Amino acid sequence: MLGLFKSKPLLSVQDLEFQVETYKWLLRSFGGKEFYDEAILVLPTKEHFPSEVTNEDEVAAKTFEAVKKLAGMDSWPCKLEKQEQDVSLLVAPTVTLQNVPNSPLGTFGISESDEVVISYNPDIVNEPTQLVATFAHELAHYLTGTSEHEPPGGWDNWEFATDIAAVFLGFGVFMSNAAFSFKQTSNNETQGWQTNRSGYLTEVEYVYSLAIFIGLKGIEVKQASKFLKPSLVKILKKAVSELSKTEILTELKAIQYVPISS
Repeated sequence: MLGLFKSKPLLSVQDLEFQVETYKWLLRSFGGKEFYDEAILVLPTKEHFPSEVTNEDEVAAKTFEAVKKLAGMDSWPCKLEKQEQDVSLLVAPTVTLQNVPNSPLGTFGISESDEVVISYNPDIVNEPTQLVATFAHELAHYLTGTSEHEPPGGWDNWEFATDIAAVFLGFGVFMSNAAFSFKQTSNNETQGWQTNRSGYLTEVEYVYSLAIFIGLKGIEVKQASKFLKPSLVKILKKAVSELSKTEILTELKAIQYVPISS
């Protein structure tokens, strides 16, 4: 398959196979008419996120409500909780703490009373792309946890499959843009650079998954590329080109949805 490409493929054979097998798993478990007719490419626009908010708690709550609705999961019961604030690593203008574990960006769990609980790190409330991506990932956990079948490679691969599931739900632009950030930070006493990674896939893997999504949905590349980081646009176009030289999309479109047995 990969011999068809003149330049080095974006993904290794193993990583491409995992993407394809995960999409097959998702389409069998959650595809069908609901995916092809109702799933949308979610974008950072007022059309998709129209709420006006006045404080950080409201930002988180309204964003979570919007992500649930856009994922087609607004009727799925779950509780949103805020985690404890991370410890500040700056203790003096020239002194920082090291090896201090930060809270995860988000978590998914089930309480002793069988209530689904999704939590978020309050530090990401002012990072809307990361906030949406985090909620999409945790809701994808909720969704995929209902599958009757394990993801490709077993439940040890659940986190990786969950990231692809978040793209499958329509959040590929957010997942790709949030995968890696590099920005300048400064205050009255210090300045420097900060890097951050989120999710379990690489930027390229997220973008490739997005290419599969728009291919299955018949969405034009420019609808997604308009909102991607400039560095990711070329990757998306190459992924779409690579897919066009294979039978992957045809193979995936032939997958039949199998309803969960009662």
